[in-house]
Amino acid sequence: MPTYVIGHLNPDTDAICSAIAYADFLRRTGRIADAEAARCGDIGERIAFVLKEAALPEPKLLADVRPTAGRIAHRNVKLPKTDDTFLAAFDLMRAADRRSLPVVDASGGLAGMVSLFKLGDLLLPPAAGERADEARRIETNLARIAHSLGLAEGKAVFLNEVRIDAEEKFHLSAAALTVDHFRERLKDYDIARLLVIAGDRPDIQKVAIDLGVRALVLTGGTRLSPELLAEAKRKEIAVLVGPDDTATTIIRVKCSKPVGKALEKETPSFPETTFVADLLKSVEGNAHDLFPVVDGAGKVVGFFAKDDLIDPPRERLVLVDHNEWSQTVRGAQEAAEIVEVIDHHRLGGGLATQNPIRFINEPVGSTCTLVARFFAEAGIEPTPGIALALAAGVISDTLFLTSPTTTDAERALLPKLEKIAGRSLKEFSDAFFATGSLLATLPAAKAIKADCKEFEEAGWRSGVAQIEEQSLDKFWERKAELQAALDDYRAAAKLDLTCVLVTDITKHDSVLLVSGVEAIVGAIGYAKLEENLYECPGVVSRKKQLLPELINVWRKARAGVK
Repeated sequence: MPTYVIGHLNPDTDAICSAIAYADFLRRTGRIADAEAARCGDIGERIAFVLKEAALPEPKLLADVRPTAGRIAHRNVKLPKTDDTFLAAFDLMRAADRRSLPVVDASGGLAGMVSLFKLGDLLLPPAAGERADEARRIETNLARIAHSLGLAEGKAVFLNEVRIDAEEKFHLSAAALTVDHFRERLKDYDIARLLVIAGDRPDIQKVAIDLGVRALVLTGGTRLSPELLAEAKRKEIAVLVGPDDTATTIIRVKCSKPVGKALEKETPSFPETTFVADLLKSVEGNAHDLFPVVDGAGKVVGFFAKDDLIDPPRERLVLVDHNEWSQTVRGAQEAAEIVEVIDHHRLGGGLATQNPIRFINEPVGSTCTLVARFFAEAGIEPTPGIALALAAGVISDTLFLTSPTTTDAERALLPKLEKIAGRSLKEFSDAFFATGSLLATLPAAKAIKADCKEFEEAGWRSGVAQIEEQSLDKFWERKAELQAALDDYRAAAKLDLTCVLVTDITKHDSVLLVSGVEAIVGAIGYAKLEENLYECPGVVSRKKQLLPELINVWRKARAGVK
């Protein structure tokens, strides 16, 4: 089970690149050998550009970490197929230490459930009454009988094969009587369906062959005389030799029925995406103790038992580029174990853990700055691809060292990464910022969610987005659409404020478009250009410039409410 290194919701370049690089660092140092980079949102064109240039795969999409049926399912258990015998199904249940198992059809879909109780009920019917004769009737084929007796292991052998795959309703008779009594008793049976089990008794063997039974099963490795075998072949009587004594052979023959005849079909199954919380409600009061889990195509991927719902496994997460619950992957607060946090933002959002963890938060320009430092401190050189990803995170978050968030650490770092990556970072930066205008390529609702973080401060809940463009031309064209998208987002998420900082990365200026309650909007101190739109000269950083201003706004608005 991997430990996921994951950035914030609506991930930006720094979140994705720091997750990839830090997961690589953890694996290479052996500190978290199963570290795997993940993401909890779509990647934009700029991130896709970085990954392509760095020849790095997209991190795994992890949209929700709440435990699911698929997560708790027992997947490495061999399941019986409808054509398997009772004996094979029982062996699989014994190997899995289960009293029941799902049974799959030829395509892997769920056929039903088989249980020890159901097998026992069919193998051991009442001694009297309507079902008394069931103990002597076996609906199967001779091929299954042979496998039950050990054909695959070379313990059983056909001396004469006759329609061994034909499904038939055999009537079982064990030759434990005198010859006369045996001959008399056979008069009560349909000879064409009779399967006789006999040991080393040529007299009984001859009676069975003379009468033309359907099949003769010889126990203890017994062989027919050449004459009797020739007669059996002439009369098209199947002859099978097994290794066991008569009592054991009878049991194994009875257990040769196909398990498809013993299915319970009322047991509910669950898609692997079903959350454990919903499973608890669904199986409460259900008499079954084991439930199949199916994938999107309806194929069985495993099963879970009721006791698997108690304290299900929690995803282990390393958080990078954020430290607030509102920004984590869905389900993290209630269902994940946070093992590390590597970040460069303010502390907030009530993050708490059960155990002490490694928590690194420093006022640098990007999380990638910290990850690059870890490589250097460990004496490990990142690969060229990882070095380029680290550089991309720094370039994105500091606007290539021009943002007020830039520190001496980034200024010293980029030349080193440039040397390892083996390419001009100035050229890379120009191509990076020229790629993927959100306002030119995305619907307004997606554009504002591409890089959006939610905060809770002074009792207000807000969504703060940022869009970086090479000019504000597209913003003016789409301002009305963006306003409507902010209004819809605020209503759907039940937020008090939604806003988007649209930044001109060429002129290093921004405008702020807002949708919010009057108490908050009325406390905004930026110069108002028009309704819900404010001018933010020199503001390019959400973290260092916009957010501190908004915190003051939220606090003033709260004070005004009281």
